[in-house]
Amino acid sequence: MAIDAVCLTAIVAELRPRLTGLRVDKIQQPARDQVVLLFRGKRLLLNAGAGAPRLQLTEVLRDNPAEPPMFCMLLRKHLSGARVAGLTQPPLERLVKIEFDASDELGRAGKRTLVLEAMGRRSNLILLDEEDRIIDSLRRVDADMSAARQVLPGLFYQPPASTGRLPFLEETEAGFAARFADAPAEKTLDGFLLDAYFGLSPLMARELAFRAAGDTDTRVFQMEGPAPLWRALEDFQNRIREERFTPVCLLRDGKPLDFACVPVGQYGEAAECVVHDSFSQLLDAFYAAREKQERARQRGADLLRAAATARDRLRRKLALQEKEYAATQDRDKLRVQGDLITANLYRMERGQSRLECENYYDDNAPVAVPLDPLLTPQQNAAKYYKRYAKAKTAEKYLREQMALARRDLHYLESVLAEIERAETEADFLDIRSELREAGFLKKQGKGKKDKSRPAAPWEFRTASGLRVQVGRNNRQNDKLTLKDADRRDLWLHTQRIHGSHVILRCAGRAPSEEDVVQAALLAAWFSQARESGNVPVDVTEVRNVKKPAGGRPGMVVYTTYRTVNVTPEESAVEKLRVK
Repeated sequence: MAIDAVCLTAIVAELRPRLTGLRVDKIQQPARDQVVLLFRGKRLLLNAGAGAPRLQLTEVLRDNPAEPPMFCMLLRKHLSGARVAGLTQPPLERLVKIEFDASDELGRAGKRTLVLEAMGRRSNLILLDEEDRIIDSLRRVDADMSAARQVLPGLFYQPPASTGRLPFLEETEAGFAARFADAPAEKTLDGFLLDAYFGLSPLMARELAFRAAGDTDTRVFQMEGPAPLWRALEDFQNRIREERFTPVCLLRDGKPLDFACVPVGQYGEAAECVVHDSFSQLLDAFYAAREKQERARQRGADLLRAAATARDRLRRKLALQEKEYAATQDRDKLRVQGDLITANLYRMERGQSRLECENYYDDNAPVAVPLDPLLTPQQNAAKYYKRYAKAKTAEKYLREQMALARRDLHYLESVLAEIERAETEADFLDIRSELREAGFLKKQGKGKKDKSRPAAPWEFRTASGLRVQVGRNNRQNDKLTLKDADRRDLWLHTQRIHGSHVILRCAGRAPSEEDVVQAALLAAWFSQARESGNVPVDVTEVRNVKKPAGGRPGMVVYTTYRTVNVTPEESAVEKLRVK
């Protein structure tokens, strides 16, 4: 959900005393729509993404790109070493201004303002000078994009236009009664509130309706008067004025559903209300999984597109090869037709379009053999023999080419699975390098160096303390299994399902069955079968795993194995992770 104006008010009230006076030590831009300001012991996240615009203190460490984006470099130029002078929010607007006491390259004191507009798809992050001129913004908006309001360097900053509706904080009892009396009788209470007032979110409008009538679907005509709804709205007004906020997260089936700044009762037992210590903590918990997926999607979009395009091209190529291969299986018919022409030369003349004779290969059944009338009988026979020989040669060639296509198709499917599991910038750089080496991405030009540094495998510990390593990508799988692992270690992989190689370091002793099951759990989790309920995982010693000749990265063959069935669970995986 997008953050509403009241929740933003609560967050600003929480952050103002904690940030005012702090100096900016570092500035990072881990994703296209995210900026992180690092203070001593604190990390302020400013997110201008369409799906989750917000500001908060965060404990989540985000991986940064190898080269900082231009907007990040601009912020470093203007805000490094600056002190936070204050945080302000226009009443009930989804807009926050962070004011800084800064200095220029010559040490002259000045002001800078960083504006976060948390407005869905129009969200933006804008840097202003002391005259409120735009220095630059995360997203530039020109006249072609918006005729009403441009956001471009050099222009004076203009806040977004107001909707014209009355802010609900300014409403009085008398004014409310008049509006309620004029409302359509069939209008739901939450619909009436949303139409009449500015600053209310759909969630809070439904909650006020629920508090007033005990039901979110109650209509205006079903109310005896405006008093119950006004009391609910007045109480909400007082909470905001007095800054009595409660960070509440709503969970359904253990998964985040929504959040609010006051307790929410409209869902009853269908949702669990969890109160957090702070809004920053709440937002970290609410957006953690979603944000991780979004960052992966942004960073891996070009890789995903390249791998998917190559896979689809291979599928089409393989389908054509299989069709051509099927045609070669009927080649004996060509040889028979050539033999029949040769056996009946004495009956034939040049210019015939077909030969009608008995097929001595089929109990002398009558058969008609098509002929080219421009060729002699001997030339027609030679033509059929040539086609037969060509089909025989093509069969062997096509069989080899189909094997290569299936190998590459299997490999690309594994790469697509890698991209889904990738978490960090280093993961994507490794996959990019792997695709270049495999010939599915263009290689870098001369003089360009690959800045990627291979990431270390994921590390885990079993309950008994045995070390477990999980490969992040195909190249790492090869290194982990074929170079780093001891021959006596156990190797685990999902059966006939793309996934990571898992090495259970046995340290020269026999692992317990619990150790094996926990390692199998990791193999299932880091595979395409993550969401499945019963996943078969093959287990064998590393000595039984070999690299086939000409095999792509990550491809191995193995013998003498047993199979363990497990059900992957994220909570169980996190318990085993080495922090």
